[in-house]
Order: sequence, then C-alpha cells, then structure tokens
Amino acid sequence: MYMATLTVLISLLVLLAFLVGVIALQIFLSRRQSRWPGLVLPALTFLYSLLAIFSFAALPGQSVLSIAGSLLMTLFLSNIPTLIFLAIYFGCREKLRRKKQLDKMNIQDL
Repeated sequence: MYMATLTVLISLLVLLAFLVGVIALQIFLSRRQSRWPGLVLPALTFLYSLLAIFSFAALPGQSVLSIAGSLLMTLFLSNIPTLIFLAIYFGCREKLRRKKQLDKMNIQDL
C-alpha cells in the first residue's frame, strides 16, 4: 500500500514539473520578438486534437447524434491545452505591445 502511494505521488510530481516546464516554455516563446515561435505549442496541441478526432472510432449500433456528441466532446476536451496556450500567448503579446507603445511615446517626448 505504501509503495503504491509513493509511486502515485512521484508520478504526480513529475507530471506537475512537466506542466510547469511546458508553461514556462510557452511564456518564453511568446515573449520573443517574432510572433511565430509563440504559436508553435498551440499549433502542436491543435494538431494533436485533430489526431484525436481522426482516430475516433464509432461503434456499430450508435446513433448519429451520439457519435456527433462524442466527437464534439473529444474536440472540446482535447483543445483545452490549445486554449490555455493561446491565452498565454495573447497575454504576453499584449504586454509587448504596451511596452512598444510606451517606448514610442518616450522617444516622441524627447
């Protein structure tokens, strides 16, 4: 019992460290001067969500409504990381845009 609890705890800590690392990477890429590096991780997670949709297998005997609902739910749930990465991207880009405008105003004041 103790060994199983310890294994689960270590697995959760590794997963948490991985998530923190990926979010830090997204922040780093979003703050770059060029806008394209910040869109790499959202694009990869979106492609992963498309892979999840295309690998969806319908079981015989299911109704069309049931299959469509399952596909939409899969699309929504698999795009949650994409939405999080895009929120980080747009938040960082907004800060860069404000900084550029302030720099431009300071140069004009001189």
